[in-house]
Formats: sequence, C-alpha cells, structure tokens
Amino acid sequence: MASAALQSAYRQDGFVVVQGLLSATEIATLHAETGAVAGEDVLAIHFPHKLSPVFRATMRHPAIVGVLTALIGPDVKAMQSMLFVKPAGKPGQAWHQDEHFLPTRDRSLCGAWIALDDARIDNGCLWAHPGSHAPGILYPMQPHGEDRFDVSAEAQAFPYPREGGVPIELAAGGVVFFNGYLLHRSLPNTTAGTRRALVIHYMSAASLLPWNHDGHSPTEDYRDIDLIAGTDPYAWKGIADLSRPFIRAEVAA
Repeated sequence: MASAALQSAYRQDGFVVVQGLLSATEIATLHAETGAVAGEDVLAIHFPHKLSPVFRATMRHPAIVGVLTALIGPDVKAMQSMLFVKPAGKPGQAWHQDEHFLPTRDRSLCGAWIALDDARIDNGCLWAHPGSHAPGILYPMQPHGEDRFDVSAEAQAFPYPREGGVPIELAAGGVVFFNGYLLHRSLPNTTAGTRRALVIHYMSAASLLPWNHDGHSPTEDYRDIDLIAGTDPYAWKGIADLSRPFIRAEVAA
C-alpha cells in the first residue's frame, strides 16, 4: 500500500491493515521463539523483547519500519512489547485506548499488532470503533466485572455501542497499525487452538514520554526506549534499562 493510502486510512479510521507484511519463514521463527519464551498456557507476557533477540529484532523489521515512518514521521522510537499467547478459553481485553496507559505529548502513539496465527472472530481477534481516535478524548476507565475479559479496566461513557465495532481479522503475517486514541478490544478465544500475536508500541522520537508504570517514579521522559528509525533528539539523555518482563494478569489478585 502506498504511503498516501496508508496515511489516509490511518487518519480516517485510526487504524490500517497491511496483510502479508511478514513472511511464512519469519512467522515460523516467531512461533518457535514464542514457545521458548512463553510456553503455551499464559495469556500474555509484557516486554518479551527484553528476553529475546528475535523479538527485539522484530521491533525494527524493515517492512514494519516502512509503515511506521509513513504514519508517524522519520524519527521513531519503541518503548513496549507484548506477546499474547491466548490459548483456548483465555479471555480478551475490554474496550480501552492505549494512550491511557502510554501517554505521549503529541498523540503519536501507534501500536503494531502482528498476527502470528490467523486472527479471526472466533479465536479473539481485535475489534475497533473506526474513527474513535479523532476527537482526541481519553474516556474514563472502570472495572467491568466480566469473566470474558482480563483484569484490565474498561473505557466508559464513550459515544459508541458497547457491543458494536468492527472485527479486524488478519492472516498470519499481517499487521494492524492503530492510533493510541482508538477504542479497541478483543474477545475470548472460543476455539480449541491458540491465537498468538506480538504487539509493539511506537511513537515519535521527537516527543517526550511521560510514562509512569509498574511502580516507577513519575518522569517527564521515560528513557527505556529503542530508536527504530531516524534520530533521537534526546539522545543526550542516554538510555535506561528500567522495564522488566512480567506475565499479564487474567483475574484480580
């Protein structure tokens, strides 16, 4: 897809799908690495790139970088990865916006959701409300109390039907790129198989990252980042090693 078409779809809908971005060989390598890092009975692991050179290399896959520079600009950094294993029966995640968790100063947050298996409605693909990113509003979050979703809170009071939205189905190797303000969710895996996905979050390297997570002290610019493309205007601050991999919670402790 040409850059202009990518930019137009992303600007209008808040997401754009690019099928076949990774090859079958690359997907097979990621399958093997998923088994080595996560096993088969967890919902998700955060920061798998801290555990695996394979996942870290995928963060800067040339085809992914090509789309990111079209959507974000020439200078791109990554700050987070998540490996979703999602075996049979595992829950989804309720409606949310990623900028609620990963705040940027310029609304440049972009998630790259890489399908490692065919992602379908029945095995828990993403759903989104097209255009919900456009107002630039972060909706309040509250507990949902439903076992079809993990322990994460759910966005409330948004002007879209709770059981609405559109499914984003992907063949293995496809990637959906989505804006940090886009309302999206996933539903449980109701099949007997596993639905694996690698999700990486990126933003403009020209923006500060005021991210406070997992007990770290508040900061105006979180520096545990990887420069993916272009230059880092804040390289003089150095790079920190702060985040640690952990297993995503499914239910409240």
